[in-house]
Amino acid sequence: MPRRERREQLLESALGVFVAQGYHAAAMDDIAERAGVSKPVLYQHFPGKLDLYLALLEVAADDVIANCRDALASTQDNRLRVEAAMGVFYSYVADAAGAFRLVFESDLTSEPAVRAQVDRVTSECADLIAAVIHDDTDLPHAESRLLAVSLVGMAQVSARFWLAEHGDTEGGIDLEVASALVSGLAWRGIRGYPLHD
Repeated sequence: MPRRERREQLLESALGVFVAQGYHAAAMDDIAERAGVSKPVLYQHFPGKLDLYLALLEVAADDVIANCRDALASTQDNRLRVEAAMGVFYSYVADAAGAFRLVFESDLTSEPAVRAQVDRVTSECADLIAAVIHDDTDLPHAESRLLAVSLVGMAQVSARFWLAEHGDTEGGIDLEVASALVSGLAWRGIRGYPLHD
């Protein structure tokens, strides 16, 4: 198997193990077995468990940020932008692979390199949203960024709560309904800041 394809296979296998067991309980043996490779093959690509976890976390963080960027660029209608950005977080936590657990529920946030990746999601998504707020309202950067961080926090926390309370339950709130409810709340707040000429 070509090196790049092997790396992707190992990352996919590692995701399943880390999501199911958490960082501390996961073993390289489990990951190698799940991938159908020997441990030496695994170590050829990743020198240690932390390196593997960080590589996986970086991919997961990049996905959220790229999806947020795409959502904001998908329309010039700010109400639709709020809906699209909120939808990014709800769809992300609903994904069966469970990569969101690495980003939003990591059991290794005391490790500085992990904390940096986790914080990067909030920071870079907030920067993207803050730029839109600033351009539309002419609020100072610091104020635009505070509003943007608040919106990202609302999206992250409410999406994780929705999954825990309603995601897999019969009679629970549907994904689209939940995302629409919270984006409606966010839009009612953010539209109060008037557009500048």
